[in-house]
Amino acid sequence: QVQLVESGGGLVQPGGSLRLSCAASGTFFSINAMGWYRQAPGKERELVALITSAGTTNLADSVKGRFTISRDNVKNTVYLQMASLKPEDTAVYYCKAGIFLTLPGSEYYYWGQGTQVTVSS
Repeated sequence: QVQLVESGGGLVQPGGSLRLSCAASGTFFSINAMGWYRQAPGKERELVALITSAGTTNLADSVKGRFTISRDNVKNTVYLQMASLKPEDTAVYYCKAGIFLTLPGSEYYYWGQGTQVTVSS
């Protein structure tokens, strides 16, 4: 059973910083791309940042220059470093990972449970 467990959310003032972590656990062969998504109240879930197994990153225009995504392949963990936070960054943040349970085999997508980030004074 594969699980993604997120941590690091909370309340922060505008202009502040937070670091989110998402660790994969369980039995699997390898992890492909990992990413962070967010969903604000009344809005659809959107992609925030993506990182491939080789370390190539892609960030949404709205967070470029403020957020950084990274991963530790030994710890099976992806991070989202958020700086210069704005009230519009308030949302539930979810991590997602593409995981190969076996090789050869199919890639399966797993989601974390979500962590709340609130940016408010």
